[in-house]
Amino acid sequence: MDTTLVPTLLDRTLPRLDPRVRDILLIVGGSLFVAGMAQVRIPLPFTPVPITGQTFAVLLVGAALGANRGAASLLLYLLEGIAGLPFFAGGAGGLAALLGPTGGYLIGFVAAAYLVGLLAARGLDRCVPSALLAFLAGEVVIYLFGVAWLSIFLGFPRATAAGLLPFLVGDALKLVAAALALPAAWKLVK
Repeated sequence: MDTTLVPTLLDRTLPRLDPRVRDILLIVGGSLFVAGMAQVRIPLPFTPVPITGQTFAVLLVGAALGANRGAASLLLYLLEGIAGLPFFAGGAGGLAALLGPTGGYLIGFVAAAYLVGLLAARGLDRCVPSALLAFLAGEVVIYLFGVAWLSIFLGFPRATAAGLLPFLVGDALKLVAAALALPAAWKLVK
């Protein structure tokens, strides 16, 4: 694989802004986008983990902002939520949400955005097949953190049954939607 870094989508669309101002706007905007998508929440009666729009947003933020800004955006999102803003799923906020059963997924968002951003910087966000691989890698990272943390509360077998299996189909759909959206955006920019 070519290791040459290429500009992210937003580097191409916002080139005239002062880089520091652009970075701040992108990081804050990314955190607000994830917070908004967190409000798309469908609780499931058999698990403490709801269906949300967060994973879709995390994948797009990581790819569109790049590794460092994507991770910074998700770190800011966590800090906003910890500070008590109603930014986590369903309007939750505070440290208790991060320390609860879904906290691993929230931490995994930072790592996933970074990884997806690295892969996007290598051009994997430009066409659907490679975008699918980049976004799948991000989903795997989210699940690794999320299920590992959830297993502290439920044990590993129950954590897998409650925090992974019910979400595979929905997250596959979100992954495909993100993999279709970003290459389409690149075509518009070109």
